[in-house]
Amino acid sequence: TDTYGPIPYSKVGAANAIKSPYDSQQAVYVKMLEDLDNIIAVLGKFDNQSFSSSADRIYNGNTSAWYKFANSLKLRMAMRTCYVAGFNVNGKTSQQLAEEAVAAGVMTAATDGAYRKVADHNPWQRFMVLWSDARISADLTCYMNAYSDPRREAYYDKSTFGTVSGNAYTGEESYVGLRRGILQGQYNSWSQGSSCMKVTTSDNIVVFRASEVAFLRAEGALRNWNMGGTAKDFYEEGIRLSFEENGITSGVENYLASTGKVEAYKDPLKGQSGQTYDYSGAINTNVTVAWAGGDFEKSLEQIITQKWIANFPNGMESWTEYRRTGYPKLMPMAANASGGVVNDTEGARRMPYPTDEYRENRESVEAAVATLTQESKTKRGDTMATHVWWDCK
Repeated sequence: TDTYGPIPYSKVGAANAIKSPYDSQQAVYVKMLEDLDNIIAVLGKFDNQSFSSSADRIYNGNTSAWYKFANSLKLRMAMRTCYVAGFNVNGKTSQQLAEEAVAAGVMTAATDGAYRKVADHNPWQRFMVLWSDARISADLTCYMNAYSDPRREAYYDKSTFGTVSGNAYTGEESYVGLRRGILQGQYNSWSQGSSCMKVTTSDNIVVFRASEVAFLRAEGALRNWNMGGTAKDFYEEGIRLSFEENGITSGVENYLASTGKVEAYKDPLKGQSGQTYDYSGAINTNVTVAWAGGDFEKSLEQIITQKWIANFPNGMESWTEYRRTGYPKLMPMAANASGGVVNDTEGARRMPYPTDEYRENRESVEAAVATLTQESKTKRGDTMATHVWWDCK
C-alpha cells in the first residue's frame, strides 16, 4: 500500500472470487492496525513460549521477539499517519497508538532486530556484486563522507577510480557513490568503479532494525508524545544501536559530536573515455550529526537523516520516510525521463498499477484510481507523481 496507495486487502478471496476490489489506503491502514492489535493480544498470551524454529526464518520461533516486532511495527505505522488530519483507529489517534506500542514493549536492543535468513542467495549480492547492476548512491556517500562515518567500511567498498584530476577523489582510498537517475547507457565500466555494497551470498536480509525504533521514538518525543525519554536521547541511542548493528566498535562518541557539513558531489566520470556528460550536483542542507535542538524542522531533519543512514539497505522504508517527511534532503534526479509528469525535486511518490491489473481486473483498478485521486492532495491519477494518502505534509 505504501508503494501504490489503494490495494486489494479486506476482500481478497471473498466468495472465492478471482478478482478483488481495492480498499482505500486509509481503510487498509485502519484494518492493518486492527489486525495488528489482535496479533499483539495473542502474542502477549504466549510471551514466554516458543514454537518450531524451522517454521521461522527470522526469530527461530521466539514468541517474545515477535511481540516486540509487532509493537514496533505498530509504532512505525502510527508515525506513518501523523500528518493525516483526524486519523484514528476506533477513536485512537496516531499519538495514542504510538504511545500504546511503546508502553507494551518495542525493540530496544540491537539483538531485537529482525533479519531474514537467506535460504539460497542474498539478492543484494546477486544484483550489486555478481551482476554489477547497481552501485551505492552518491547521496549516501556525500552524507557519510561529510560525517567521516565509520559505518562506511561496513556498508560498501572503496571506489576503484584511482586518481581523477579536477575533483575531490584522490585514489582508491575514497568512497564514491553514483548519481541516482543517470541515463541508460551511461552506466558502464567506468560507472561500475563507484562504491559497491559489501555483502556476501549468505548475509541475512534486513527487515526491521532496533535502531529504527529508537529514531521513531525520537520523532515521537520531538512531537511531545510520551515515548519514555527525550528526542535527543533516543536520537543518539539510534546512532549507537546502528553502530552496534553493523559491528562498528569505536568512534561513536566522536561521530555524535560531528559538525561536518555535506559538500557538493563532483562527478569522477566527467571527461573520462570521451564522456562529456557531468553528473555533479549539490544537496541543499546544513544538517550535522551533533544534536542542535530548538527548531522542530531542523531536529526532525537530523532524526530522519540519521534514520535514513541507519536503515541501509532498506530502500523501501527510506523512500517512504523521505516522502512522508521531506528528509533527508537529496540531489534531484540526474535525468528525468517522466516527460514532465514527475517533479524533479519531489521525485517519484508512488508506483503506477501494473499493466496486468488493467488487463485482468480493469473495473477494480479503475475504481482504485478514482479512490487514489480522491485521497490524494495532488490529483494526478495513476502516475508516479501522485501522493499516496499519508503523503500530505
